[in-house]
Amino acid sequence: MKLKALIVDDENSARQELRYLLSSFKNIEIIGEAASAWEALALVKALEYQVLFLDVFMPGMTGLELSEAIQELPNPPKVIFVTAYDEYALKAFEVNAIDYLLKPVEPGRLKKAIDKLTMLYQESTNKNEKIKNSEIGSNKTFTSKIKLDRIPVEKHGKTILIAESDIFYAFSEQDYIYIKTYCDKLVIRFTLKELEARLNPQCFFRTHRCYLVNLYKVKEIVPFFNSTYNLVVDDEEQSKVPVSRAQAKKLRKIIGF
Repeated sequence: MKLKALIVDDENSARQELRYLLSSFKNIEIIGEAASAWEALALVKALEYQVLFLDVFMPGMTGLELSEAIQELPNPPKVIFVTAYDEYALKAFEVNAIDYLLKPVEPGRLKKAIDKLTMLYQESTNKNEKIKNSEIGSNKTFTSKIKLDRIPVEKHGKTILIAESDIFYAFSEQDYIYIKTYCDKLVIRFTLKELEARLNPQCFFRTHRCYLVNLYKVKEIVPFFNSTYNLVVDDEEQSKVPVSRAQAKKLRKIIGF
């Protein structure tokens, strides 16, 4: 995780020295410098920084005033003060600074500040991930609880929803899957296997590799050759649904004959 940094100091030599010290930290990317707090404020409003290395005394607006001002922004960067004055440490922490370094900056002391900064961002990232995962999990749980007894089908260029109870049978024909209602033959976008998984197994029975029937719509069971059957359903055409030999035994067990 690389943290984008802005160095803010009215002295060029101080900025260059701090830039040199920060160059040894692979997780810090210096993407800007500012010679005044006003300039820094404009940059922070225009770009997203994770950390400001900020001097206290600068012409026009102090670093303390800048730190207080950026707290009003939606996603303010963290602030590490780098100054020659030790007497403003308390005020610095009152405006949410995470550390206060004295010039000349000692590399070991700078490392502690960077470690603290990294830890804060890591904790923030982990927290956001947990919230995100929790929201995703909640959405999945909510979605998994929804079980509509409606099947989307195509009719006259529109998608309409058919109730399970209105389905007499479904079948495949010439690379298409159809649902048969009392008087309509409608195209669906599912395979028979997918449709079977969506429908109530207490009502629908796979009679054949190409047919799925609503047993509550069956009117007659007619013996056919080689221990197979035809089911006559009570639709407008009194359609016949074939039962394969492999499924005939299961059907007899279900119906009890």
